[in-house]
Amino acid sequence: MMIRRRLMVAAAALLTMPTMTHAQSYPSKPVRLVVGFPAGGPNDILGRLIADWLSQRLGQPVAVENKAGQSGNIGTAEVVGAAPDGATLLLVGPANALSASLYPNLSFNFLRDIAPVAGISREPLVMVVHPSVPAKTVAEFLAYAKADPARAKMASTGSGSSPHVTGELFKQMTGLPLAVTHYAGGGPGLKAMIAGQAQVMFEPMSASIGPVRDGKLRALAVTTAERSAALPDLPTIAETVAGFEASAVTGLGAPKGTPADVIATLNKAVQAAFSDPTMQRKLADTGGTALPGTPEDFGKLLAAETEKWGRVVKAAGIKAE
Repeated sequence: MMIRRRLMVAAAALLTMPTMTHAQSYPSKPVRLVVGFPAGGPNDILGRLIADWLSQRLGQPVAVENKAGQSGNIGTAEVVGAAPDGATLLLVGPANALSASLYPNLSFNFLRDIAPVAGISREPLVMVVHPSVPAKTVAEFLAYAKADPARAKMASTGSGSSPHVTGELFKQMTGLPLAVTHYAGGGPGLKAMIAGQAQVMFEPMSASIGPVRDGKLRALAVTTAERSAALPDLPTIAETVAGFEASAVTGLGAPKGTPADVIATLNKAVQAAFSDPTMQRKLADTGGTALPGTPEDFGKLLAAETEKWGRVVKAAGIKAE
């Protein structure tokens, strides 16, 4: 019996040895983090922030590569086709949850072909209005817009963008028939808002907080389920429109088939960022809050976001530009 037990222990050790060796050796070469958007934008800023952190934690350079185009799908396709060895990662963002509905003929299935690694942050959008709008609360805006729908236009950063679908969700849940004007990105959209060409907009905190603090736009509420530490006195939309929630969820993904121990190593490194004071401050500066959890937690969240926004896209009849 004793000999048999020793043989079983030895066999178990042999079975686990390759995994342990793999985990201890990863990464043995530089890692690239693909960001599917141009340099300088919010995705790029967050990508470089986490890449710098991972470089320090993993002992290998983690370099950001910008592969912009088709709402991030060019970059995602690049990662889907990469070797599943942990050397190529994807900065996952809101566009990934939207693309399945907006682009039905993609060469990949995001939820199937990208393995979730870790959440990084959840950023609220801010419902902002032009100062000429006589509304200081969501309820007052609803009354103002419903009294004369023609006088309230919504600015969008492009068909199918996160600000656009957030606005469409607001319209669907309130029955408000807002006309939508699309602009070529957040910068032009905010510029139009400040100029009074549109009256309301749902824009990520990182981009909208400056004009709000400068008094160029008035913030009515945040879109997340909880209030934001960046603007703690600002209510949530859900305090007026029960059940409303929208946010920009960002994290890391890897090609399907990436070894579980490699994903675990990466997830552990990201989790460590959330308890580091410097990283906490840097993440807060982006306007988001930390999104801790296991790869499985992040995968469930991505599936829920994809389903949720798919319903909004279908109901609104949104088509990709």
